[in-house]
Amino acid sequence: MTTSEVPYEDTTDAEDADRGFVAALEPGVIKDAAGRTVWDSDAFAFLAGEPEPTVHRGLWRQGALCARQGLYEVTEGVYQIRGLDLSNMTLVEGERGVVVVDPLVSAETAAAGLRLYREQRGERPVTAVIYTHPHLDHFGGVLGVVEPDTDVPIVAPEHFMEHAVSENVYAGTAMMRRGTYFMGFGTPVGPEGQVGMGLGIATSSGSVGLIPPTLEITRTGQEEVLDGVRFVFQMTPGTEAPAEMNFLLPERRALCMAENACHTLHNLLTLRGAQVRDARVWSRYLNEAIELFTGSADVVFASHHWPVWGRERIVAFLSEQRDMYGYLHDQTLRMMNTGRTGIEIAEEIELPPALAKAWHIRGYYGSVSHDVKAVYQRYMGWFDGNPAHLWQHPPQAQGERYVRALGGADQAVATARGFAEEGDLRFAAELASHVVFADPGHESARALLADVLTRLGHGAECSTWRNFYLQGAYELRHPIPHTEIALAASMASALSVTQAFDSLAIRVNGPRAWDERLTILWKLTDTGETYRVELSNGVLIHYPDPKDTSAELTLTLTKPQLLGVLSGHGLDGVTAEGDTGALTRLLAVLDEPDPDFAIVTP
Repeated sequence: MTTSEVPYEDTTDAEDADRGFVAALEPGVIKDAAGRTVWDSDAFAFLAGEPEPTVHRGLWRQGALCARQGLYEVTEGVYQIRGLDLSNMTLVEGERGVVVVDPLVSAETAAAGLRLYREQRGERPVTAVIYTHPHLDHFGGVLGVVEPDTDVPIVAPEHFMEHAVSENVYAGTAMMRRGTYFMGFGTPVGPEGQVGMGLGIATSSGSVGLIPPTLEITRTGQEEVLDGVRFVFQMTPGTEAPAEMNFLLPERRALCMAENACHTLHNLLTLRGAQVRDARVWSRYLNEAIELFTGSADVVFASHHWPVWGRERIVAFLSEQRDMYGYLHDQTLRMMNTGRTGIEIAEEIELPPALAKAWHIRGYYGSVSHDVKAVYQRYMGWFDGNPAHLWQHPPQAQGERYVRALGGADQAVATARGFAEEGDLRFAAELASHVVFADPGHESARALLADVLTRLGHGAECSTWRNFYLQGAYELRHPIPHTEIALAASMASALSVTQAFDSLAIRVNGPRAWDERLTILWKLTDTGETYRVELSNGVLIHYPDPKDTSAELTLTLTKPQLLGVLSGHGLDGVTAEGDTGALTRLLAVLDEPDPDFAIVTP
């Protein structure tokens, strides 16, 4: 269904997004302790005007809805901070204070949101924190609402830390770099650049932290009373995150769907990188939520966007979300089993009209195209079965051969320009990209590719597609902007010992360490653990409580000292027995992650 057929005259979403408004943050700018701006919702005020031709009309509508900011009442005793980060922070009032759900990306935005709430509702202490799942925008701002040594319950689904670390630390640098494209990091805010992210208006750039959970939710139906408020949980692993949970507030008749049902089609494989999500399971958990909770809920809300009120509308909303993920899964499998590849299915799949016209499952964050490819990847992997695609050249070598086949770089650029003039921007971008990878200094190729990517971005309905296109164009015209957030360092204190050693192992430069052999014994006085670390064949292996305690070097220290040593801060205060040169040799074979690696150039 084309966007001309969707119901632009329907104002229900705008009415719901405004319902319960209490107060806005004035001005909508948040700064860190050094005075650096980490959030500016006022920059998006232009979205209150008429759509510009450089922005897809539906995406402009979505941006205008997401740009609303402030404190909102969901129902009695349940409030949300919206529009002050990518996600919402929910505040559930209890007997003594307030339970904070999903404290945004940054400490600065979470603290500002909590201040805004307290200005309107009084100085209520934070009595518990809930993380619905292990994505950064749902826990990163926790140190803005509680102190690091807090004794209030920190509630999360089981396996939260495992997945928070694997996504945000193990692959954190690569994800953050891809995330700059996901967010359009270098592009200006405005009709020529950033107009939102579909899931929210933008992502803050403040300080990120993590306090490990102290109370795990392990099963559907588990009930916990936090500050006198009863929470009934539903486990939904494998949906929007590997570990995720919804919950019902029975006495408030309010259902929180975490990030499992928002006002957009979500990602089955986010463009910034993640594990592929299971559309089949996602659909089934949505159905389970309908069965378990809709008879007891008068409002459904999530950690993004605005609530939906009324049982009939709640059931319709969740049912359409359920059907969308189920349809994408089943139809991809049906077409896959007729021999079509992921790319072919993404081109051919047709949505039922009732789903295609539902605003809350339009592709503003995810898209039908890349979600279908994700389903295919989940079942079939990266290879499409064609042996000609089994051992292809990498991009630079491929580009050099395409340029040679097309008669040289200038002729290849002319051919690409011809496709652009015909309106085939997709193939024009592909050809121009081959030239750029073959000859990164070819200015005509860079300029053409930047122009084509800009046109693709301005026509995209999906915000993340727009941001990727426009960021790529930006980096063809400008130096790569530096990524500010040192994510792994900010989360290091929350790592377990084995996670800390794992984080070290993935930095070992294999070829440089091929011929290095060493063993170090680590005795932790504060946890009572002992670990033996062994480097051989370019692999760093560690294991607890070893039978063999022989080692070139034995270090006796605390866990904080361990993290300091692994960060290269030396052995001050550490008891060392043996050859400290073993540690020097280990640190010498480590690579430093590069948060600014090239993407649209070799």
